[in-house]
Amino acid sequence: MKALMFGWEFPPHILGGLGTASSGLTKGMHNCGNMDITFVIPKPWGDEERDFANIIGACNTPVAWRDVNWDYVENRLGKFMDPQLYFDMRNKIYADFNYMYLNDLGCIDFSGRYPDNLIEEINNYSIVAGVIARTIDCDVIHSHDWLTYPAGIHAKNVTGKPLVIHVHATDFDRSRGNVNPTVFGIEKDGMTHADHIITVSNLTRQTVIDKYGIDPAKVTTVHNAVIPLSDDLLSIPKPDNKEKVVTFLGRITMQKGPEYFVEAAVKVLQKCHNVRFVMAGSGDMMDQMIALAAKRGIADRFHFTGFLRGRQVYEMLKASDVYIMPSVSEPFGISPLEAMQMGVPSIISKQSGCAEILNNVIKTDYWDIDAMADAIHSIISYPAMYESLKNEGLEEMKGITWEKAGQKVIDIYNQVIKK
Repeated sequence: MKALMFGWEFPPHILGGLGTASSGLTKGMHNCGNMDITFVIPKPWGDEERDFANIIGACNTPVAWRDVNWDYVENRLGKFMDPQLYFDMRNKIYADFNYMYLNDLGCIDFSGRYPDNLIEEINNYSIVAGVIARTIDCDVIHSHDWLTYPAGIHAKNVTGKPLVIHVHATDFDRSRGNVNPTVFGIEKDGMTHADHIITVSNLTRQTVIDKYGIDPAKVTTVHNAVIPLSDDLLSIPKPDNKEKVVTFLGRITMQKGPEYFVEAAVKVLQKCHNVRFVMAGSGDMMDQMIALAAKRGIADRFHFTGFLRGRQVYEMLKASDVYIMPSVSEPFGISPLEAMQMGVPSIISKQSGCAEILNNVIKTDYWDIDAMADAIHSIISYPAMYESLKNEGLEEMKGITWEKAGQKVIDIYNQVIKK
């Protein structure tokens, strides 16, 4: 079966859980067998793992004819793709886009991130999707998250093939209910045009049904999973910390509830002082959290690392005694699973999708800082509780695989293709 996937992030260059989940699912589906997956991202960097998917960069896809030869294209794009694909796509240009700002290959530049002109990049990505869809043969189209829904719709209109959209989050999650009407419109349009909708949790599924008015029969939950860690990561030594370390790791935004982590830290430090708190990540609330920690008089016990990537994430987890995710609205939340893989006891909010499948964690309401503080204090104070959560969590992670999630998605593909 041939799937044409549109995504916005892909490891190792990721800014959050979207890229991790998109890549993990793709690899899991590949491992299920009989899958040929083309994965489109705005801007590849050349160091992506390509064993399980053919990666195409929107920034390397021509939308206007340029008279260039093979050697020139190979010199410019050989790091990213077979030059023949460039010429194949050049033959499928479907309109005159010379009015746009294009490079020497007739391609649109993309940031590969979330720039201020994000809506413009989403629209440009959809233009490029028209060329790719005319070039790459597929049985089904799969769009990951709202940024790629217009591209998926365009590809469906061009090919007549069924469209599956993957809701990794909605703007109700990102904005605590104060939705952006433009984003809502893009999300709603994608859901309306989709032949089937995959959500990462039942929590998100209910949001799609209730807030966007989608027929429940059209929406299926496929929970996220984790890729088994390499021996190299598992063997990272645990530092000989004289004090306990409690870690929040993720984007420092209102969706993630960072202020509840700070307030819980205040309460823990009222009971014991042999503990430090780490907020690892970046986001628009970082300065506010630094100020809050200072205001609460715990700045000397609180540390901000900034954004971590790759091995740094696992080094931070290995140094931690407790991981906490106090998200206000979390469609899924892969980071607690990664923490559990590293043997770190975890506390998660009941308002998270991963709470639906995780058993060997402590669950609290995001707003209940007393319960959160009690849970932290218990884990760092009682070795038997720490060991139990650590060992049972490690065992639980063995059963949460991307292959299981991938087979569920393949089953959905088969359903929509037969319609």
